[in-house]
Amino acid sequence: MSVGTPERDIARKEDAGSVDEALAPRSAAALAAALRDAREYTLRIYAHLTGVERQFPRLAMVNPAAWEQGHVGWFQEFWCRRYRADDPEGARTPSRIASADLWWNSSRVAHDIRWDLPLPDDTAIRGYLEATLADALDALSAPDAVGDDARYPFLLSLHHEDMHAEALLMTLQTLALPAPPHLTDVRPVAVDVDEKAAIGDVEFAGGTFALGSGPGTAAHRFVWDNEVRAHDVTLRPFALARRCVTNAEYAAFVDDGGYREVRHWSAAGRAWLLSVDRDRPAYWRRDGDAWSERRFDRWRPLDPSAPVQHVSWYEADAWCRWAGRRLPTEAEWEFAARRSAGGDDDRPWPSAAGRANLDLAHGAPVAAHAYAGTAGPIQMLGNVWEWTATPFAAYPGFAAGRYADYSAPWFGDHHVLRGGSWATRARLVHHRFRNFYRPERHDPFVGFRTCVLAV
Repeated sequence: MSVGTPERDIARKEDAGSVDEALAPRSAAALAAALRDAREYTLRIYAHLTGVERQFPRLAMVNPAAWEQGHVGWFQEFWCRRYRADDPEGARTPSRIASADLWWNSSRVAHDIRWDLPLPDDTAIRGYLEATLADALDALSAPDAVGDDARYPFLLSLHHEDMHAEALLMTLQTLALPAPPHLTDVRPVAVDVDEKAAIGDVEFAGGTFALGSGPGTAAHRFVWDNEVRAHDVTLRPFALARRCVTNAEYAAFVDDGGYREVRHWSAAGRAWLLSVDRDRPAYWRRDGDAWSERRFDRWRPLDPSAPVQHVSWYEADAWCRWAGRRLPTEAEWEFAARRSAGGDDDRPWPSAAGRANLDLAHGAPVAAHAYAGTAGPIQMLGNVWEWTATPFAAYPGFAAGRYADYSAPWFGDHHVLRGGSWATRARLVHHRFRNFYRPERHDPFVGFRTCVLAV
């Protein structure tokens, strides 16, 4: 199957048309509605937990419940009410809570001490979240809150909260805690393509294109600092799997002794494997002759057609070595996603339109061959995040944005994920969005798709 010819114009085109404001809010009214929606969403995720369940253990992959929710409020308060260009520390406008900067500024509060802080109780934190939202909405309605520069803090706060909402769900999964009540019923999706028809690769002729976002993109959606500075990249022809690796395909690797065969693992991967003493994905177990997987606090039979998720970069890389495949680079991934989208490459594929499993549309991953509406790759947005072969690094000419600690501290020791998951907000993700995690992390809702070794 072949898609595309060497064309520069696919990356030069910036979609200047209107975008659904529910997905890319620009007006004050749409942005206010999005901020309210994000806060309601955040509060619902932990609302069902008992007091005992909220006492999270000290683990590297999670934050204390009171810390993470308080941090979301602090971040919104700082950027929407306190920050000024001539007062970048917000010193002239103190927080509503006297010790907030000492507790919730993630740039200054080390992860391992967050359990030792005298944080407020749940009722006080909820009140703080209500107050910071009210302050943000008041600031947004001010006469001078007009234009892209003035709207930036509100968009930053919105997308920051959307990211943490997914992290809250990741924590529930990591700790085997109950899912929020609105996620307990998985809603099926109609699959209009035979599973066998979705097997195979899509060939791309490659060519030169501009990786990342150009200067015009910020006019119609939010842009993170690690994504800007579009720059030319030339790709050789490559062939990308039409869909992600499924549970059935990954189980074949496990059953073949893949975790015991050192030849399938890089040196770093072998060191990681020894450190975790694992012979299967973190949330799998044997039930007789079959596999089960844990979703939050419930075990259920492994769905063979769903994409494998909760695997580290090392596990994805080992599967590729076993299968004689490789992970795509992030440039290959973006080229394929944007080319397959027919030029509509900046917009999310909203779950409301039935085009992607985003925004908790189904409460879990759906079959890897669902949403197959074109001859190109399936589910390049939604369902599961996808590991790429590329370490997270600055694009040429990178300059940190106003939120300087978003990207720069993580360059070099993280890997790039692309595409979003079933738990990602639709307004957050698009074909140029770069997520990033350390290669040992399996807690994101992440899987992978692969490339042919050589074309």
